[in-house]
Amino acid sequence: MQSLRRILLGRRLSSDETQHTKISNPVALAVFSSDAISSVAYATQEILASLSGALVPAAGGLALVGAAIFGWSIPVALGIVALLAILAVSYRQTILAYPGGGGAYIVAKENLGDIPALTAGASLLIDYILTVAVSASSGIAAITAAVPALAGHNVALTLLAIGFIAIMNLRGIQESGHLFAIPTYGFVVSIFLVMGYGLVRLLLGEGPSPAQVQQAVVQGTHLAGVSMVWIFMRAFSAGCTALTGVEAISNGTTAFRDPVGPNAAKTMIWMVLLLGTMFLGITLLAHQYGVTYQHSTNPAVVAETLLSKLNKAILGDVSHGLPKLMYYLAQGFTFAILVVAANTAFADFPRLAALQARDGFLPRQFASQGDRLVFSNGILILFFFSGLLVWLFHANTDILLPLYAAGVFMGFTLSQTGMVAHWRKVKGPRWHAKAMVNGLGAVTALVVLLDIAITKFIHGAWIVILLVPLLVVVHFSIRRHYVGVKSRLAASRTDAFLPTKHHALVLVNGIHRGVVQSLLYARLIAGDRVEALTVDLGSDGARESPAMEKLRADWIIYGMGVPLRCLPSPYRKLVEPVLGEVDRIHAAEPELALTVILPEFITSKWWQQFLHNQSALRLKAALLMRSGVIVTSVPMHLPQ
Repeated sequence: MQSLRRILLGRRLSSDETQHTKISNPVALAVFSSDAISSVAYATQEILASLSGALVPAAGGLALVGAAIFGWSIPVALGIVALLAILAVSYRQTILAYPGGGGAYIVAKENLGDIPALTAGASLLIDYILTVAVSASSGIAAITAAVPALAGHNVALTLLAIGFIAIMNLRGIQESGHLFAIPTYGFVVSIFLVMGYGLVRLLLGEGPSPAQVQQAVVQGTHLAGVSMVWIFMRAFSAGCTALTGVEAISNGTTAFRDPVGPNAAKTMIWMVLLLGTMFLGITLLAHQYGVTYQHSTNPAVVAETLLSKLNKAILGDVSHGLPKLMYYLAQGFTFAILVVAANTAFADFPRLAALQARDGFLPRQFASQGDRLVFSNGILILFFFSGLLVWLFHANTDILLPLYAAGVFMGFTLSQTGMVAHWRKVKGPRWHAKAMVNGLGAVTALVVLLDIAITKFIHGAWIVILLVPLLVVVHFSIRRHYVGVKSRLAASRTDAFLPTKHHALVLVNGIHRGVVQSLLYARLIAGDRVEALTVDLGSDGARESPAMEKLRADWIIYGMGVPLRCLPSPYRKLVEPVLGEVDRIHAAEPELALTVILPEFITSKWWQQFLHNQSALRLKAALLMRSGVIVTSVPMHLPQ
């Protein structure tokens, strides 16, 4: 097992090798920006899906818009890019002010208090789980669109992809970053090549004719007033999935090489420029080429992605030659970047969970670093919950995406509000201007959060809105437990007493070397106050079983004079009679120090242990819950 562990994870790193985990800006762009950059593969798709057959308020309820208004995708995309610019400037200030990482959680904790901090932290933890599920599912959808033979196996393929990402992150952020930089930069290059080719075709007049586009895209409708506002809000909230992952760099600044603040800030600017250009370009070209998208009506069937349709529209006949090569190259890198986008969550989720664990709001195991100086427990938990989501929702992004953006903008709002409080507290040069920038970010994020909550509430946003306060309650419950344990441990120093009597109880079910060793050990620690106890599972209550009669006969020879007492068990229970006897002994002598000794044999092969009934393990688990009982195991290792 250790050899397999070393093959999968690599050699162990000592604590003084922390610098080994630091990454350069180009690698960091791949690690922390893959989530945001990959969102261009489905953000425009969600805008067009929300504009397709939109439900609008009408007399007596809701009415279905008869004609799709895909032309609105352009102003929606422009609004989202403007919001991206605001958030980019705001988060750049956050990075420079808090180079120690932690993002929204740390900012809110230091400036707003525990409840806002835990709300931000909970929303981000949920968002990271959704990031893995959505990104991996989208990646598999991209490859099944190009290779229809794989259709129908989306769930299994998605789980395999998530497992691969988890293993690579268990190896360390530097190793995973170098590997996953290839898909990230390959995707960026392929998108710009296809976008450039599509733009050239339009400039040369080789694109679809206006009549062809008109057949697919209706430029407008006679809607007005509330209906127009509702549809725009719905499309805007759908397209805001493009902004998921924008906060990732601020959460993981400690992974950058020194100086961490300036390096992280530069990487943030590059990410925003790439994201904004690609998102706007895809939306514009989808409109110009008349490419539309509608959600699948069957949850178990994944529709062909918009990016696949757009690539086909731009490249032309993709059945042979260079267009076929370019199409499969673009789809391959789309698949790769979407799967790799989960890496952003695997880089940030464990770090955020470790920060909360150190503050006592999550189990302390999350703060422990593994062999490769990564927070292994956080990675494994993220793998489990994201895989569970994929399985529950059939790896269907049409169902997963509506859950996605609410938590992100909750974190955005609290982070930027915390930064306003930060500037008011520390002041400094141009603090008014800095506070205004973060204030603008907070207001815009709050407006979008309300937009998402209203327009996507019935489509799944209610789940996140409900889960966040529940998770906050769990955080406080964990904290109360740790505080209570600490206070009880401190108070227990004055409650210590010296037992006046010691009694050893050896549990036996036969005669072997382990039992003899246990009896010798019991005599060593308790002198003459030693007693052997056995449970007769074959007893009918009236007489002992033949096995018990044989044990008594053997005991005369090997029992070393230790009295043997038998507990009948007509209902064939093992644990209950032993617990009852322990309780009886304690009730008779409350001041007694009672040690229960369990002889156990250990098999030579790990898998052989599963062939036995683990009675010693069950007894130990039950006895450890009894106050005042000391449980000791005496192992006997069986030879091969």
